[in-house]
Amino acid sequence: MPEVIFPGPEGRLEGRYHPQKEKDAPIAIVLHPHPQFGGTMNNKVVYNLHYAFYNMGFTVLRFNFRGVGRSQGEYDQGVGELSDAASALDYLQSMNNNSKHCWVAGFSFGAWIGMQLLMRRPEITGFISVSPPANMYDFSFLAPCPSSGLIINGTADRVAPPADTTALVGKLHEQKGITITHTEVEGADHFFQGEHMDTLMTNVTDYVKRRLTENTR
Repeated sequence: MPEVIFPGPEGRLEGRYHPQKEKDAPIAIVLHPHPQFGGTMNNKVVYNLHYAFYNMGFTVLRFNFRGVGRSQGEYDQGVGELSDAASALDYLQSMNNNSKHCWVAGFSFGAWIGMQLLMRRPEITGFISVSPPANMYDFSFLAPCPSSGLIINGTADRVAPPADTTALVGKLHEQKGITITHTEVEGADHFFQGEHMDTLMTNVTDYVKRRLTENTR
């Protein structure tokens, strides 16, 4: 898988880019967990999400936020990281301008950034939000949430308690015209360790495949 370096707001950003042969393949970006707690684009959940999308026919980009790995800059409380994600999407779109579908997937901190990106980019047709830290960050900007997506978390998550995720989903459910699918993986922790990783990826794959055949927002 080609390593890529592309321009970000604070200098170079390092990524892994995985193109399909089809010029009109759907595109997806995958966003990693918190940079200050060891989050990188090679995180296990992020890596598996990347390949799940690629195996479904998506051209995929995952990358390191500023200050992580070979990406320049330093941690910026989520503000700069959102700009990084926007730059990554620009880069991905610039090479895939015939793509009909655009998805964003994020894990933990990356889920929070991904949901903000969703609000700024109307071309995003679907999202996957894994273990969103609704207890740590304010998600009230999702009013209204612009596209349908999957929010998935483990019932044994001690980092982002399930009750907070359920409350977040409850608020989003009240909005018209979009469908938020909420799945809880029994016994899984924040990182979906062990056999829970397979369950996570099966849920993600089933959801995305269904959405691609429905052609709905």
